[in-house]
Amino acid sequence: MDSSLLQLKLEDIKLLAKKLKVIPYKKRYIYLFGPVELPVSLNGESIFFRWYTWFIHGEMWSLTKVLGKLPNLSQHEFQQSSVLIYGDFENSERAKVRLHSICHTGDIFGSEKCDCGTQLHLSLQKIYESGSGALFYLSNHEGRGIGLFSKSMTYVLQQEGYSTVEANLLLGYKEDCRNYEEVSFLLQKLRKKPIILLTNNPDKIINLRKRGIIIEGFENVIGDVNKYNIKYLETKINDMNHSFKLVKEDEECIQDQ
Repeated sequence: MDSSLLQLKLEDIKLLAKKLKVIPYKKRYIYLFGPVELPVSLNGESIFFRWYTWFIHGEMWSLTKVLGKLPNLSQHEFQQSSVLIYGDFENSERAKVRLHSICHTGDIFGSEKCDCGTQLHLSLQKIYESGSGALFYLSNHEGRGIGLFSKSMTYVLQQEGYSTVEANLLLGYKEDCRNYEEVSFLLQKLRKKPIILLTNNPDKIINLRKRGIIIEGFENVIGDVNKYNIKYLETKINDMNHSFKLVKEDEECIQDQ
């Protein structure tokens, strides 16, 4: 028996087993673990969400095999995606869903070069206020799917006057490299009923509908506007057809900064 299992009591192993689901996926397996009760601070109030995380592997393992393999999987070298669920997500008549692309600079460092951080917190607030919903935090979507290292290069190019789309293309990428197949599959496992998508991106709606997600409507998620992200937001509107507008007050506020 693996040494890590010797440290776990039988009741602990049973508890972990109840929270692990192994789901076949494209000749591989999704290992979905949860829920974990997670208190989230929203406007100074502690709100409890249910947190799930997952990874994909080519072999089908039992829980004891997973526990034995964990120390050698080098998970610290890779990012895993996860989802925060609030309310009766599976059965509620209306549920709001945000597919949030990881943004190391905006979500963690509070960078003002994008609106990601404020979109993240606003989405959680919308889900809480609606009574039911889920926020998927997608680890393989950094920089619209090009990764953190390449994203740092696009930032340098943007400082030379290129837009975010132009910078991606100059480095040999598409304007948007994100793939929604995996998250669509898991979303359908967690909820069969229609959703309200929290997004400004009409292409995301089209993409998800093609994958069988029933979207009854969408809500814009308007993040902060400032002098550092104004061109980034204008590119989203003009070159990527995002469905929000920069109102006159935003532009006047930026001019005063």
